[in-house]
Amino acid sequence: MYQSSTTEGAKYGEDFGLHTGDPQQDLEYERQRQISPLVPEAVQSFLQYFQKAINEQDIFEIENHYENNWNRLTERMFRTEAWPEAELIEGLVNHDSLFLILYKELYYRHIYARVQSGPDQEQRFKSYYNYCDLFNYILSAETPVPLQLPNQWLWDIIDEFIYQYQSFSQYRSKMSKKSEEDIETLKSSPKIWNVHSVLNVLHSLVDKSRINEQLEAYNDGADQEKVIQIGGSFGASPMYKMLGYFSIIGLLRLHSLLGDYHQALAVMRNIDISKKSSVMSRVPECQITTYYYIGFSYLMMRRYEDAINTFSSILTHIQRTKNSLQQRSSQFKIDMISKQTDQMYNLLAICVTLYPVRIDESLSRQMIEKTGEEKRARMQRGDKSAFEEAFSFACPKFVSPVAPNYDAGLVNLHKEPMNHQLLVFLEEVEQQAMLPTIRSYLKLYSTMPVEKLADFLDMQPHELRAELMCLKHKMKNSQSSSGSDHQLEVDFYIDDDMIHIADTKIERGYADYFIEQILNFEKLCKHISALR
Repeated sequence: MYQSSTTEGAKYGEDFGLHTGDPQQDLEYERQRQISPLVPEAVQSFLQYFQKAINEQDIFEIENHYENNWNRLTERMFRTEAWPEAELIEGLVNHDSLFLILYKELYYRHIYARVQSGPDQEQRFKSYYNYCDLFNYILSAETPVPLQLPNQWLWDIIDEFIYQYQSFSQYRSKMSKKSEEDIETLKSSPKIWNVHSVLNVLHSLVDKSRINEQLEAYNDGADQEKVIQIGGSFGASPMYKMLGYFSIIGLLRLHSLLGDYHQALAVMRNIDISKKSSVMSRVPECQITTYYYIGFSYLMMRRYEDAINTFSSILTHIQRTKNSLQQRSSQFKIDMISKQTDQMYNLLAICVTLYPVRIDESLSRQMIEKTGEEKRARMQRGDKSAFEEAFSFACPKFVSPVAPNYDAGLVNLHKEPMNHQLLVFLEEVEQQAMLPTIRSYLKLYSTMPVEKLADFLDMQPHELRAELMCLKHKMKNSQSSSGSDHQLEVDFYIDDDMIHIADTKIERGYADYFIEQILNFEKLCKHISALR
């Protein structure tokens, strides 16, 4: 008999045995052991329970196997080694084609994440073919397929699909250590992990689920029944709906990796990230990824205020939910979230340096702690190398949409997309090199002659006017078009030869400061009491 998750959890913690006392079932068990002698008994037991849960569409049990038992077995038996190949378990699962596709999705993902040597070229190809099988099964059906998976797994499928495309794009550009046979295989396989194939999958999932139409209707105030009607049979399916939604986030990420920031933000037109009940909040990794790429796109488009609002919002949320995130996620995912959080603190530091505004005090302290006071001071002085360090650490791993010229010699080109984006960013920083110094002088006065400021800066008045116009232009293009939560530290206008500086200094929120200190004091008292 199939046991409850509680009993089964204890079973997985002990010997993973499958003997039931029923002679017929035990004979079947022995037959399966003979089919797969290289697969440990614990793994055999787990895979059969996992298959049973998927076939019966028991979401609770599927989630338990996916989130808990798979990770537990991985830590115990496959921490740095690959799981058994699909060919070894076919007999165990009665050649169940759908289960084998899902198993291979987990199998190859584990190789990318945990196996020290990483995937070889053949495994990269096979993983691509397996994704093709999975998405063809989902997309070619005339009616919704009888499959439901937990939201976390659906997100991980889309996230991993894009990651493996990203990894392959960089792999094929590293030519120096490739054999002639590998190069010939790559040349003869231009459609493997092709950017058009990846885009086609994501757009097909969006179209199949009619998720954009549903979101648009929902944003216009349509009732739930109307939204479901618009979605049709596929849009009403939780799996198709969530895959469509996560594919929009996937398109945001993919366009960002390709350097098309305008299109990255355009695909998000129907998703309002400010809504606390947003679908993405059901999967923390999805929410963090979304804010990261939206904020980065704003930064590269010089919409610094929008970027600051985006990063501030998600970093504050992470601070508040840190404990629950650690309890709900595996150590591997916790490490990934931690790294992306550090990246966003560096991006926030870049934004508030180029566009000085006051941010939440606790967030500011954490930002300085993560980026370092010395680097922050160098950025404020206009040190290009400090900006380069922060950007190189915090930016995504950009990819080229086209394959390299395989006949050009064994040259590594995987860093070219990143170097190009870095060059574009540093050109913008260089254009603003004088602006922090000009701002620092303007904050000291309420009115000031143009000629006097030009003398301070050892510039000609006409050169200073050009820099002042540059400051106005940069700050104007940096502001949000949808209202602002922040205000510039300094603003000004020029009347004849006189600069008039507006007093925009924001008073410190003393009440918030004292409340924060009281809460810190209470935490300290509790900690001291616990030590007694």
